[in-house]
Amino acid sequence: MYSSNWNIQIMYHFKKLKTVFHRSQLTSYAQNSHQSVSQINKINKILIANRGEIACRITKTAKKLGIKTVAVYSEADRNSMHVEQADEAYCIGPAQSSQSYLRKDKIISVVKQAKCQAVHPGYGFLSENTEFAQLCQKENIIFIGPPATAIRDMGIKNTSKAIMTKAGVPIIEGYHGDDQTNETLLVEARKIGFPLMIKAVRGGGGKGMRIAQKESDFVEALESARTESEKAFGDSAVLLEKYVTEPRHVEVQIFADKHGNAVFLFERDCSVQRRHQKVIEEAPAPGISQQLRQELGEAAVRAAKAVGYVGAGTVEFIMDRNNHSFHFMEMNTRLQVEHPITEAITGLDLVEWQLRVASGEKLPLKQEQITLNGHAFEARIYAEEQVIFCT
Repeated sequence: MYSSNWNIQIMYHFKKLKTVFHRSQLTSYAQNSHQSVSQINKINKILIANRGEIACRITKTAKKLGIKTVAVYSEADRNSMHVEQADEAYCIGPAQSSQSYLRKDKIISVVKQAKCQAVHPGYGFLSENTEFAQLCQKENIIFIGPPATAIRDMGIKNTSKAIMTKAGVPIIEGYHGDDQTNETLLVEARKIGFPLMIKAVRGGGGKGMRIAQKESDFVEALESARTESEKAFGDSAVLLEKYVTEPRHVEVQIFADKHGNAVFLFERDCSVQRRHQKVIEEAPAPGISQQLRQELGEAAVRAAKAVGYVGAGTVEFIMDRNNHSFHFMEMNTRLQVEHPITEAITGLDLVEWQLRVASGEKLPLKQEQITLNGHAFEARIYAEEQVIFCT
């Protein structure tokens, strides 16, 4: 992700809080939903493999649809709201996520014990874990998300860019090759020109990402990106991209079903960032013409279809602030934290769509039936440093 020049002073990192603001004429997505609230045939009980806000959010829609919910929790979360709201709850280990929420075996064991038909991974934890999606398929459990192949292909940046190029989705000029020697990377960097972006092939959340403003900065930035990438992802491979000096970060919400249908639910602008982390999300993106909105949406749908996508996903683009040219960055193969502002401007319940698509139903609406109404913002507040002064 690209960092904005906006001067954001209020940052807190320990706990992300989310607030959604929208015009008063908008009613809640539940009241304004275009689809009827009817029982989902294939699914009557789900396990939510997550905690906190997103677990509560999924439970809310599941109850609306008459679906029973099973919560899992670590010992530290025994008294949490998501545990209280679920129909059943099971402890899966100590506070460390590596011993609880990331334990695929424990979660699958609870699914079987509670006799659930499906697992909703929420966001974070196992939501984009290829092995977990494969394990669910092997155990004949519905994974409420895309196929494991789509998670795999879109999770590796150089692979995803090759697929996008073949699908006619514009990608930014760069080097995505396997030769990772310093000599080759420097040659390719000179071809691209400076400034340029160095990115971890398996990166995310700004980790393993560095900007080399000039050639003399390159080797130091490369080694720094490799070191961070190895620590975060167990892989030091990088790719190189032309750096857009005045960027906008615009992402498109897409949905696809198992019948070959795919639609876009408009875009969100997330250009206001700090250290490559989103601070403000806005939907729809300001200053976007109807023609450009259509082009972005159609490119995102092509991206989804190119990997046989199913369910909710977000295709992220980097856009030139001046000429509005855009290029594919990556795809998030899950429901995102930012989904409520898309719900606010469309009047749709995206979790309900997830559940219906996972059960085998067609998308509830066609593209021409999805309308945009109003404007919405989401703000994240998070702490970077804590300084305590004692007197």
